[in-house]
Amino acid sequence: MNSRIIFSVLNAVLLVGLVQAQQTTDPKVMDFEKYDPPSSLVVPEHKLTSAKFPFIDVHSHHWRNIDKAYFAKLKSEMDAMNMSIIVNLSGGTGENLKNMADSAKRYLPGRFVVFANINIKSIDDPTWAENTVKALENDVKNGARGLKIYKSQGMDDKDSQGKRIKINDPRIDPVWAKCGQLGIPVLIHSGDPAAFWQPADENNERWLELKTRSGRTRENFEASWEEIMNEQLSMIKKHTKTTFINAHMSWYPNNLDKLAGLLDDMPNMNVEIGAVIAELGRQPRQAKKFFTKYQDRVLFGKDSYIVNEYPTYFRVLETNDEYFPYHKRYHAFWRMYGMELDDEVLRKVYYKNALRLIPGLEGVKFTQ
Repeated sequence: MNSRIIFSVLNAVLLVGLVQAQQTTDPKVMDFEKYDPPSSLVVPEHKLTSAKFPFIDVHSHHWRNIDKAYFAKLKSEMDAMNMSIIVNLSGGTGENLKNMADSAKRYLPGRFVVFANINIKSIDDPTWAENTVKALENDVKNGARGLKIYKSQGMDDKDSQGKRIKINDPRIDPVWAKCGQLGIPVLIHSGDPAAFWQPADENNERWLELKTRSGRTRENFEASWEEIMNEQLSMIKKHTKTTFINAHMSWYPNNLDKLAGLLDDMPNMNVEIGAVIAELGRQPRQAKKFFTKYQDRVLFGKDSYIVNEYPTYFRVLETNDEYFPYHKRYHAFWRMYGMELDDEVLRKVYYKNALRLIPGLEGVKFTQ
């Protein structure tokens, strides 16, 4: 190799090294994701560790190793937070569900509720609807108190021809109808935040999440966000005798006027607040107005069961604190404010609405 070329290559390598060294040592050079300074604002703070009233978490997931020791640990954590009942949406079906419900009855009676799940991938089978309805009936007899629909059902699940199974596929209608007949709610998660369908650029509020978790992007997904949402909503509107609880406020927590219109249009639709508290906390006045008007339609949900994240929910719902951070910066880089909900609204969100919509929540007294 020509000595001049070698010299040029070495210079280039050295230059890159110097730039990298400067980026790591120069305090004036910093990646955006590293910039997260604590606020210098001095205002009253109420860092709550337990809820003001007993609450029911209608959106949680517990899959494996749910034994006596697990329930003992869970009970201790629930008691400390003032959580009276937790709903495990990942109950499965058949023997798995029965065993889980039986264990809960033995080790944490009345406080660990199980929802059933169904499989729609075999929807092309001529007996699919009949068998699925029978299995659901059996699951309810064995302790299931509702049906959970995952986001993969309606987005990622394919039929035998490789086509996406839409959640409003008429072949699923007997399942929704059966839930209405059995008096159990359907807690349904459709789609993801609309930002996941948008380019991961400087105009996307979820840019950091998409950068650090690239598998969540839906930018090139075969169906638009609007299509996914409308498929879910059309199904809910069709089955007026069945109660639906839309997870994550139906992904409209950042457009509460739109969500209000949907609730007005569909009396059988309710929402829960799992994983969207950051959206509510940045619009406390609008959110409080919404919660007050639709106080009979909003339920408490958390989604991932991480104990040290619950205080964020208590603080947004209960206090009038100002400008405090969310617990996951990649979800929300902004600060939040408390809604300071009125006590009766808070009681409904925390437990009264769940008691009304989910059957079989007996054995726990709500006296506060």
